[in-house]
Amino acid sequence: MLIELELPTEATRIQRLKAQTTGTHDTLDKRIMRAEPFASRERYALFLEVQHHFHADVAPLYASAELNAKLPGLADRCRLQALRDDIVDLGGTAETLVSTTGRLSPAVALGWVYVAEGSNLGAAFLRKEAAKLDLSDEFGARHLAGHPDGRGLHWRNFVAAYNGLPLSEAEEIEVAEGARAAFRRVHGLVERIFG
Repeated sequence: MLIELELPTEATRIQRLKAQTTGTHDTLDKRIMRAEPFASRERYALFLEVQHHFHADVAPLYASAELNAKLPGLADRCRLQALRDDIVDLGGTAETLVSTTGRLSPAVALGWVYVAEGSNLGAAFLRKEAAKLDLSDEFGARHLAGHPDGRGLHWRNFVAAYNGLPLSEAEEIEVAEGARAAFRRVHGLVERIFG
């Protein structure tokens, strides 16, 4: 009798990237939760400031013609304006911020975009916490709202396009470096803004 053995399926680019950045990502998640961003609207306003700086950093990437050619519809995924509206809802001033990333290679930029898009997937949990502060998709928590087609479908479409990109081994390394740099940037913002 022959027994068929199932060979392990090769990990996708997104799966490899997640594995390569898990430590940096977990450290950031724990730091954010220690900051108690949903303890009050005042704490949440600080969280919005962190998000505002990060999304100002990645907004030029979402507008990049080169990245939109690689990931069609990327420009429509940008959440910077929603964040600015959330800040205004809470009585803040959404000043114009300039990206601090400088010029990034396309591969490094893809790492930053991965982090930004992944945060949108994780926003489902944060949205529930924001609701406890009487914030919603229409007031104060717009940037946490899911896509009208559904958060899961929106993520799966992104993953399919991302996994399909033709990248060299060197570019794959750059993508991971970009993602880790993006996580570190947010961690630095949390430290500076929350203290």
